[in-house]
Amino acid sequence: MKYVFDTQDNKRYEFPTHKNDLVIDRADAATSEVFVVIVEPGKATHTHTHDDLEQIFYVVEGKGMLIIGRSKEEYPIEPTQVVKIPPSTRHSVRTVGTKALRYVCIDCFCPNRKNNEPTWEAHVKVLCRQQGYDFNDVAHAAQQRARKKKQ
Repeated sequence: MKYVFDTQDNKRYEFPTHKNDLVIDRADAATSEVFVVIVEPGKATHTHTHDDLEQIFYVVEGKGMLIIGRSKEEYPIEPTQVVKIPPSTRHSVRTVGTKALRYVCIDCFCPNRKNNEPTWEAHVKVLCRQQGYDFNDVAHAAQQRARKKKQ
């Protein structure tokens, strides 16, 4: 059993809006998953909800704006702050300034969760279908990094 995980040099998924570096896959944990989110300057994550989980963000670097709820309330976020996104809450994060926003995201699954996306990659495939992204393009960075690690 693995107990300690590095947040550097992980499997990367590059969406048109942001990057996710997978740290702990949901397949390897009972009730959670962990990834690092990178939102480049001028970018924002798409507005979305998660009905089956609560999210916790720990801001590591950069500055951003949390846009949350149907009323699109805005909250500035910066390093050392923790953000909580309750289940079924619309949200998005955008970078403010010229430096990329980087935060650790912990997904905490609800007890009544349906496990129809048993791995992070299964979730990414669903997300790509919903958003009209090409999974092969999104996962290409992950495949390239994996090949470099083996060399």
